[in-house]
Amino acid sequence: MSVIVGSELRKLIDNGTICIDPFDPAQVGPGSVDIRLSNRFIGYKRVREIFHVTDGADFREITEEISVDNYYLLLPHESVLALTHERITLPDHICGRLEGRSRFARLGLFVHIAASFMHPGINNHQVLEMYNASPIPLAIHPGAHICQFIFEFTHGTAHYHGRFTDQ
Repeated sequence: MSVIVGSELRKLIDNGTICIDPFDPAQVGPGSVDIRLSNRFIGYKRVREIFHVTDGADFREITEEISVDNYYLLLPHESVLALTHERITLPDHICGRLEGRSRFARLGLFVHIAASFMHPGINNHQVLEMYNASPIPLAIHPGAHICQFIFEFTHGTAHYHGRFTDQ
């Protein structure tokens, strides 16, 4: 696999090979596209029961969706799921990775703690797994350029049909 650089990304977006909706050309950098945060968060319910982590575990049993107007308050050592503003659609020969931004990491915010690989053929909003590792509460604002998507060509083709196809 090889990283697709900014000028090539623009061509692939302009000709519809990669779809980012909504798209602002200013979001394209030298080797990635900045992705913004939506106003939709998925917070953990305050439960005191044991939740068993198995192959059949479903996060929806212990979470609830929250929409915010101004910001989401992420307390120290707390995590939240957050959706990206942009919907990303990839063809069967391009995959990608979501990466955090150093400006937020320096605040103690882990923007995407696991599962950064995005399969060929996805067509969805990405779900970020955010964690506040700092000792201070962080106000997370919708619209912030919270992460970056790095696109790569694959050797061969494939299409994602997994558990989170329609997120």
